[in-house]
Order: sequence, then structure tokens, then C-alpha cells
Amino acid sequence: MKTWLIYGAYGYTGELITRLAVEKGLSPTLAGRDEQKLKSLASTYKLEYRAFDLNEPQQVSNHIKDAALVLNCAGPFAHTAKAMLGACIASGVHYLDITGELSVFESAARKDEAAKKAGVMLMPGVGFDVVPSDCLAAFIKNKMPDAVKLTLAFKGTGGLSRGTATTMTENIAEGGAARKEGKIIKVPAAWKSRFIDFGKGPQLCVTIPWGDVSTAFYSTDIPDIEVYTTVSAAQQKAMVASRYMGWLLGSSPVQHFLKKKIKSQKPGPDDGERMKGKSLLFAEAENSKGDKATARLSAPEGYTLTALTAVNIVTKVLNGNFKPGYMTPSMAYGADLIMEIEGVERIDY
Repeated sequence: MKTWLIYGAYGYTGELITRLAVEKGLSPTLAGRDEQKLKSLASTYKLEYRAFDLNEPQQVSNHIKDAALVLNCAGPFAHTAKAMLGACIASGVHYLDITGELSVFESAARKDEAAKKAGVMLMPGVGFDVVPSDCLAAFIKNKMPDAVKLTLAFKGTGGLSRGTATTMTENIAEGGAARKEGKIIKVPAAWKSRFIDFGKGPQLCVTIPWGDVSTAFYSTDIPDIEVYTTVSAAQQKAMVASRYMGWLLGSSPVQHFLKKKIKSQKPGPDDGERMKGKSLLFAEAENSKGDKATARLSAPEGYTLTALTAVNIVTKVLNGNFKPGYMTPSMAYGADLIMEIEGVERIDY
């Protein structure tokens, strides 16, 4: 079997995926910019490693050309995906990542034809962003084939990694996004709010620019899509206030201060916190007559789930189970892909 790479393996989520991959009997080659961190991690798991910078195109090509696939775990992906995507297509290597960033999904979708010609699959979002929500979207579309509007929502518990927090910080001034008549539109932060029941009573939720604003359209062809997450009343007010403070929040001094504060925190939730955490999801499809279908999903904590779904999809690709071109998880493997993960429960209404 050809080798495969985890780029950004020493990051919080990359290390979780590395650990699980080894437990499953896989032998990834670890990769990233920092050779000392790679050497230490590779020694722990008795794996090979390759140190290279994505700003050096020839280095990237040289280090991935013998690989079956690359799993990119180095975020923010707005900075890393473009170089790796291009190199993978040019080298005939499958590209996967764990992003939830809208721009990355849309960029990959535009490379669909190039990927098909190269015979490779491009699948950003093989983690919590966006496997469970994408599968739930496909599931609810199957229940209501004539749906014209899709609402997705999630609630996660267990804390954030430094990488996730950094990505959120970089996008804090960007506002929100939704899909209307098939087009992604920019909307204010916390554009809409509603109460959603994830199984234990209604909770306040607001719209966010989650990855499914992009991916769910390709998976379902539903033209109007909104994605929500749970917030407190104070968080909602802060998000609304950010509409008027975006210029300040996006300024270099504020970004530097926020990122410095993030770096001082622990890498992410520890094993105990992740074991206690949970991912709860909700989907609602509506047709032009106003009829609705809803479903809920309960799954492991987000970072744990990301490791589980990423390794599951990597294993499929290594075994020759893939579709060339740009793919979402449900497009390639169906709405029941998420049901292959232990601890997942889906409730259909």
C-alpha cells in the first residue's frame, strides 16, 4: 500500500488523528513545517516524517508525489489548502482536510473538472466540519425530495482547540453567510435567531457561516440554506455588536492581541473533557407548500468525532473506495456514512 500523509500532524487535531490511525493499524507519514515537532511525534508512534513548507511548491510536489493521499490538518485552511490542493491535483494524489471554512469548500468545488481529469478525489471537511451535518442534510433531503429550504443547527460541548479559536478569530470581522436561490450571500453576524430543540427543550440559536452553507448545496441541490449554532443571550448580543466593530476586530493590533491570548491557552480539550462532550445536530427541510421534515443526530464530541470520521474516510480511499472530482462526504459515501461511527444516534421525525 502506498504511503499517505498527515500534514500538520503535530497540531491538536492532527495528533488525535495520528493516534487513532495507529490504533487502527495504519501507518501514516507525518508532515508539517516544524521538523523538531515532527521528529518527536514520529518517535512516539514509530512513524516516518517529512518536513516541508507549503510556500515552496517544488518541495510540496517532491514530498507528496509518492503518496496515495494527503490529509491536511494544518489550519487556518485559508492559508494552507490552496497550495496543497494544487499540488495534489498535479501529482495525482487525493486531497482531504478537516476544514469548516466556506472559501476552501468553494475553491475545491471549482477544481472539480481538474480533479476528475487527474483521477483524484477532493474532499475538504472530513471531520466534525462537515461529516455529521452533511450526512444529516442528505438524509433529510431523501425524506423530502422537493425541499426548497434547509435549516441545519448544531450544539457542541467540550471546548475549543487553539487552531479552531485562531480560525474563528481571523474570521471574526467577516460577518455571516447563508445561501439564497443557490448563491452564497454575505449577511450580518447573528443575522437570524430562533429556538431549536436538540432533544432537551428549545435553545437559542443564531446563524453562522458554517461549512454546510457551501457543502449542503452540492449534496442536496436545496437552494436556500441556513446554519445555526447555540449561543447564550450575551453571546448573541456580542455577535450583533461585532457588526459595527468589524473594522476594529479585524485590525492588526486586535488580531495580534487575540492570537497571543489564544497561544497562552492549552492546546485543546483533554481526553476526559472530550469523553464527556457531545455533538448534537438538527436538520429541517421545507418544501414550497410549507410542509416540513425534521431529524436530529447525537454523536461523540467534535474533536473525537473528527478523528473517527477522518480515519474512516482515509481507510475507504486507501482501499480504492472513492469518486474522482470534488466530493462532499455524503456525495461519495451516502447519508448513512455517519452511522458507521460508534456512538452515533439518528432520530427521524
